[in-house]
Amino acid sequence: MLLFTSAVALMLVSCKAFHTLSDNQKTSQGRPYELVVVATQPVWVGELGDSLRSLLAAPIPYLPQQEPEFDVLRTTPDGFKNIVAEHRNILKVLVDEKVPEASVAVEYDVTATPQLVLTLQGPTEQALIDYLAEHGDKLVYAIKMAERDRAVAYAKKYGVAGIEQAVKQHFGVEIHVPKGYTLAAEQQDFIWARYEYPEASQGFVIYAYPYTSEKELSVEALVEARNRFVKRIPGPSDGSYMITSPVFEPELRTFRLEGRPWVEMRGFWDVEGDFMGGPFVSYTTIDNSTGYLFTLDCYVYAPKLPPHKRNLMHGLEHLLYTLRFPTDAPAK
Repeated sequence: MLLFTSAVALMLVSCKAFHTLSDNQKTSQGRPYELVVVATQPVWVGELGDSLRSLLAAPIPYLPQQEPEFDVLRTTPDGFKNIVAEHRNILKVLVDEKVPEASVAVEYDVTATPQLVLTLQGPTEQALIDYLAEHGDKLVYAIKMAERDRAVAYAKKYGVAGIEQAVKQHFGVEIHVPKGYTLAAEQQDFIWARYEYPEASQGFVIYAYPYTSEKELSVEALVEARNRFVKRIPGPSDGSYMITSPVFEPELRTFRLEGRPWVEMRGFWDVEGDFMGGPFVSYTTIDNSTGYLFTLDCYVYAPKLPPHKRNLMHGLEHLLYTLRFPTDAPAK
């Protein structure tokens, strides 16, 4: 087993060197962002179980209805066998006085593939409670990154060539778009693609415009630019179109991805002239090869699926990790 007690080890979850499987594994079971927790009944109903539920079922911000980080399924050690042991995401909880200190062990593809198996272990329940208070966010990150890596691998293997070629042609940027999306609009500075379900819709737009100053990365400027471009997405009635909701101010976050700085804007969208809406997230960066701001803007519409927008949004967020700019170094 490979133990980690810091963010550095957790950042390595996608490294193939950590894989422990033979070539004859079964296909893993379960849905994305579903997690099997293996714990005894006393642990699960006690304070440690409360800490785990608080961490794993914490609500995700900027969704219209409350949804948890993961759909948690609990089983006892005796029940952990057969198809349950083949789940895609597994968290084992081990309290054993022989374990010197609290830690998490990481394994991959133990009984199925793709599969992530985490073992939270420590000498006492209190030691594990304290460990979760300090390192719980890293445990959550490990599971989310495993799901993201699976989605990115799928998009690279089963991409929509037409959309990918259109993005490369108009913006000079590589992207991998998983099958199911169709190209809804293609213009020199704007591409709109969507994935339509019977009761829901995922969509994203890509647009670019000249960058002149840092003021254009403020929330006010990003909202103004967003409204200018998403106005090209028509609503269901004549003359209606998408806008950023004026009721809820979006939230900004800056981060770096493989050395490239990004501004994330997360909020809600409405339709001017009609009654529609949902969550959105946009990612904006400076394309140094063109001197333009480049934005990937993702939205979900699922009025008949109120508790199931999480996975739809995550599916769109994963697109960011497939982007490659001409000035970017190759991914390691």
